[in-house]
Amino acid sequence: MKFKRKIIKGTAVILSAAMVGLFGMAEYYSVHLPSSFTTECGGEIKIAQYPQIFCFSDSDKAVPVSKNTDEVSQATLTLFGAIPVKNIEVHEAEAPVLVAGGNPFGIKLLMDGVMVTEMGEVETENGEKVCPAQDAGIQVGDIIKSADGKNITSNDEIQEVIGNSNGRKIKIIISRDGKDFPVFLKPEYSTTSGNWRGGMWVRDSIAGIGTMTFFNKTTGEFAGLGHPVCDSDTGELVPIYSGEAVPVEITDAKKGAKGIPGELHGQFMYGGNFGILNRNNSCGVYGLLSETAVKALCENAEEYKMGYRQDIKTGYAEILTTVSGDTPEKYSIEIEKIDYNSSESTKNMVIRITDDDLLESTGGIVQGMSGSPVIQDGKIIGAITHVFVSDPTRGYAIFAENMAEHLK
Repeated sequence: MKFKRKIIKGTAVILSAAMVGLFGMAEYYSVHLPSSFTTECGGEIKIAQYPQIFCFSDSDKAVPVSKNTDEVSQATLTLFGAIPVKNIEVHEAEAPVLVAGGNPFGIKLLMDGVMVTEMGEVETENGEKVCPAQDAGIQVGDIIKSADGKNITSNDEIQEVIGNSNGRKIKIIISRDGKDFPVFLKPEYSTTSGNWRGGMWVRDSIAGIGTMTFFNKTTGEFAGLGHPVCDSDTGELVPIYSGEAVPVEITDAKKGAKGIPGELHGQFMYGGNFGILNRNNSCGVYGLLSETAVKALCENAEEYKMGYRQDIKTGYAEILTTVSGDTPEKYSIEIEKIDYNSSESTKNMVIRITDDDLLESTGGIVQGMSGSPVIQDGKIIGAITHVFVSDPTRGYAIFAENMAEHLK
């Protein structure tokens, strides 16, 4: 009798511990899984990384819950179909079919306004050193949109307005943190240059090299980089007035090492043009390819259906990137971590380069690879965005669906 009681008591303790463990797991998934998913029309929510997570609509029927893509359906994630994890919203959409890139391209951007990159002192006739821009409340990173009632699109234009001021106050419209407001700049006469100066350095354009992620061969719309183009001095996102995407030939690669990021070296191809760049946001640069570019790029490229975040799992995957010439190659990688619920739109996965050839030529991820598409299980699921300076074999990648949201 006592022996039976011990068995029953021991079993109860084990069951109790198991239940505590299961509810602990449910709490973990509740924190690490998002509250909103997008799925194919008529598809089910299945999280490849967590097959133990099941999804049920509020009517206890497995998703799909609605074929009306204008409506948001409510559903519940459960652990093993028994323990509730969290309530979610389900959006239905047709996953786009996209041509994978991997092609290097040159970025030429003319800013919407001019960006203040540095403050400078002006030496006046009485020997004082002053900074009119700082006195007016202008800060590094500000975008000057207009001056003296004139729209500003170049360094020469703002210099001309200040140079012709004769020292009178100039009304300047500044954009900062997405808000426009006026400041009043009073130029000072510089004894050093013999001109009226504002005490600031500005930039009106930027150029660089990145990698195309994907494009729609029907519309020509494309996306690249997977992260914004930012000013090298201020770190601020560069607002686009106009832009151009041009073909690039990669001439060599500076190999990365611990603490020293590598980079691709290339040259813009003379007379070449992929199309226009018209947007620069947190998920990359976007534009429109010319018909000629679409035709040329499609010759050696493959189409893939886009995978949603729940389709991604840790383990083997591939990237398409170019480390020599202008033709992309496939290289093996390992997806080490997936942050389904990341608040960082560009750092959704941690990846590691495993391909011996790529490691030999570049040491891993290098600058210029940003935008290289990630392929897994026949779907385009993301793009490389960052390298870990402490370990160039590893870095971050963005979800493809985050980038595709901004395609027009």
